[in-house]
Amino acid sequence: MTNQATTDSNAFETLSPGETQDQVDFLSFSPDLPTRLTVIGSGAWGTALAKVSERSNHRVRLWSRRSSEPLAKAIAGAKVILSAVSMKGVRSVVEQLQKLEIPEDIIFVTSTKGLDPLTTCTPSQIWQEAFPDHPIVVLSGPNLSKEIMKELPAATVVASQNEQAAEIVQELFSCDSFRVYVNGDPIGTELGGTLKNVMAIASGVCDGLQLGTNAKAALLTRALPEMIRVGAHLGADPETFFGLSGLGDLLATCDSPLSRNYQVGYGLSQGKTLEEILENLVGTAEGVNTTNVLIKLADREGIPVPISRQVHRLLRGRITPQEAVQALMERELKSEFCDLDL
Repeated sequence: MTNQATTDSNAFETLSPGETQDQVDFLSFSPDLPTRLTVIGSGAWGTALAKVSERSNHRVRLWSRRSSEPLAKAIAGAKVILSAVSMKGVRSVVEQLQKLEIPEDIIFVTSTKGLDPLTTCTPSQIWQEAFPDHPIVVLSGPNLSKEIMKELPAATVVASQNEQAAEIVQELFSCDSFRVYVNGDPIGTELGGTLKNVMAIASGVCDGLQLGTNAKAALLTRALPEMIRVGAHLGADPETFFGLSGLGDLLATCDSPLSRNYQVGYGLSQGKTLEEILENLVGTAEGVNTTNVLIKLADREGIPVPISRQVHRLLRGRITPQEAVQALMERELKSEFCDLDL
């Protein structure tokens, strides 16, 4: 639905040092009126999402830990708070917000893709535990931030157990270059975007070694059931992984040099150390941490994750890229769908 509100040149409000602009009054939720949103995390992804909402004529504040304004002021009047911080920053943001007075009608949106090293929880599980009475919405999809900033067409998914909250967030981010779908499986939507980062590292290795189209197709095809096995074990709907946040994100991330996780795999295939790659990487490659946590989870729960396991060994320097490929090729022969436990 096209928003009828007039575009305001001050709709996109970045909290930067020295900012003195007064708080903007919040207009209640309506498809025909601007909505008040605060985005926490001013990296590439947070900035891209803020811009998307701005293009839909909504008022937005963008806040980060480097902002001169306090977080309390940034969220004042907001009805939706979106977290676009890296996995390592999630608990810090949650703890800061817990110290503030958060109105009961606030909707929290998480767009972080990762797993908590201490608990193996997803970001939405951390948010829900901290704010059990608030709706939590997951936003995830095949969304490369650089393309979104260029206003190239893209689609994403917002998922929540609270259907009304998901639909509010859907309206908040829908614009002529960003199509938003809704589903009721937040854990599946979240895990699709999280687990594909591990596969993107493997994909970067595949391309870096110039293994060819056949190998790449085989890798991505086998990556999907591995993601589904993990997701189904953790309570996700397997069908979700065939959507935008699963297969869609897998294809986008595993086939684009814009992906930081792909860059990690490609760099490893060229003989670079992980430390060298991460030192020169702009932004966070969440797949590195996710791989470590995933293997911990898979070992504990007995989940078969052959591709992820070789990525883990490669990241820890236990094998070379060539040895990782060979290990996958030499696995026991089996029926194609024998290990897809749905």
